[in-house]
Amino acid sequence: MTTSTAITRGIQVDVRADFVPDQSDPAQHQWFFAYQITISNRSGSTVQLLSREWVITDAQGRVEIVRGPGVVGHQPSLRPREGFQYTSGCPLPTAFGSMKGKYTMIDESGEQFQVDVAEFALCEPMAIN
Repeated sequence: MTTSTAITRGIQVDVRADFVPDQSDPAQHQWFFAYQITISNRSGSTVQLLSREWVITDAQGRVEIVRGPGVVGHQPSLRPREGFQYTSGCPLPTAFGSMKGKYTMIDESGEQFQVDVAEFALCEPMAIN
């Protein structure tokens, strides 16, 4: 398991990532990782998550950028002291890599801003000694 935390403008993003062996097939160069994200609004205003952008890098340095609206089909609004948690996954063609990203949010005044998701490792436990 790996973790990361970032706080941008009072929005805290905590990540926990795990290797999922029963959805992986190393003989076919397929490793699958699940990650759980908790977004906590520690600011003084209501915010809404509009979109996401992920930068996924495998062990060979190949980079994939994934963009889209919301997260897991949601564009949650968070009042002060509220949070939203979700789980998603990432396939890789190598036993380890990393992800980082950002969310585009909008506050109650209509201002859009970026919230960082700190880089976190995706690693099959036996891949790195």
